[in-house]
Amino acid sequence: MMTLTHCRRLDDADLLRPLRAHFHIPPDTIYLDGNSLGLMPLTAPARAAQVVQQEWANGLTRSWNAAGWFDLPQRLGARIAALIGANADEVVAADTTSVNLFKVLSAAIRIAQHASPQRRVIVSERSNFPTDLYIAQGLCQTHGCTLELVEADGVLQALRPDVAVLMLTHVNYRTGAMHDMAALSAAAHAAGALVVWDLAHSAGAVPVDLHGADADFAVGCGYKYLNGGPGAPAFLWAHPRHSARTDLPFMQALSGWWGHAAPFAFDMGYRPAPGINQFLCGTQPIVSLTLLECGLDVFDAAQPLGGMTAIRHKSLALTDLFIALVEERCAGFGLGLATPRTHAERGSQVSLTLDSDAENSAGYAVVQALIARGVIGDFRAGDGKAQPDLLRFGFTPLYIGFEDIWHAVEQLRDVLHTGAWRAPQWRQKNAVT
Repeated sequence: MMTLTHCRRLDDADLLRPLRAHFHIPPDTIYLDGNSLGLMPLTAPARAAQVVQQEWANGLTRSWNAAGWFDLPQRLGARIAALIGANADEVVAADTTSVNLFKVLSAAIRIAQHASPQRRVIVSERSNFPTDLYIAQGLCQTHGCTLELVEADGVLQALRPDVAVLMLTHVNYRTGAMHDMAALSAAAHAAGALVVWDLAHSAGAVPVDLHGADADFAVGCGYKYLNGGPGAPAFLWAHPRHSARTDLPFMQALSGWWGHAAPFAFDMGYRPAPGINQFLCGTQPIVSLTLLECGLDVFDAAQPLGGMTAIRHKSLALTDLFIALVEERCAGFGLGLATPRTHAERGSQVSLTLDSDAENSAGYAVVQALIARGVIGDFRAGDGKAQPDLLRFGFTPLYIGFEDIWHAVEQLRDVLHTGAWRAPQWRQKNAVT
């Protein structure tokens, strides 16, 4: 039986513990929603003030050069590259995950069909994040393709000769289940297809090796585990074998002026920039990019403490502890585990199911009752069929400790034991769940 003392000893031995001091953690809060929105780095307010009050207010257009605004996408992309197994000149921080997915998926379709015009199927997981599927649906209409959705265990069987692109999210947003990136990329290539990976729930939380997996394209989010702030710019990676191509000048569909070979030549005709820069489009949100830089600074501080290897080790220890404590201390209340127990198949979150009928909205109500007590997770509704309602808890090793896990589970136990979740106010649905 684990105890609070045991959890405190784990904190005492935690090499990453000093990183917690880099973040603003509201009083009496245990934040287990970093897979939705990361905490604010303490340096963010001063950095935002500097950009607004000095670089913008006084520097004005001079700051594009003097303050380095213009090359922020590349400079931040190089720092993200170190977290995802890419080279420094292969990643840009820009736009949103949805917009970047549109860029790389359109490019992947064009490349696949350029080689084999009969390839007109995009394969994805049925429980993939909806925006990924929406983007794919729109591009299917444009390119005359079909989107085929399969269960996770049916991906390999779906890789037929007519498949152009396999599009997957590395860590499933609902369950936290993690795909074998290298194995599935190899399978897609063996079938003649390209593969696009969404790293929104893995970048900064689990080690990623895009080159080692021989992936084709990847996108990811800046405001979850990278702690870049609400709506922070996303990032995009393309393998050099694709970004170096010269035979498809409009490889990605959003051929804007920042992706031009010479943006300030103001040519009438489009010429793609070499390499990854062609995947830029329009003018970037400078204030948001600089806040993302604050989040990336913490990963620099993590390097001498073990970097992503240490982060992954702690992530697994935190999630193991949470699962064990829930099963030990919350037994008998109808909770189930939707997240894989096997380390190689798990990201940095744990999703729980809760036996209840739809009328009671028990899962949602339990999460709301926990939030009111300062334990912040979130809820994802099921479809009433194969996908159950889920109580999601994300674990960011940069700022979550083992004692946090103990107290979070104790609050969950009390909410269930006392029936506190049954209060009417916890069943009032908010716009954001």
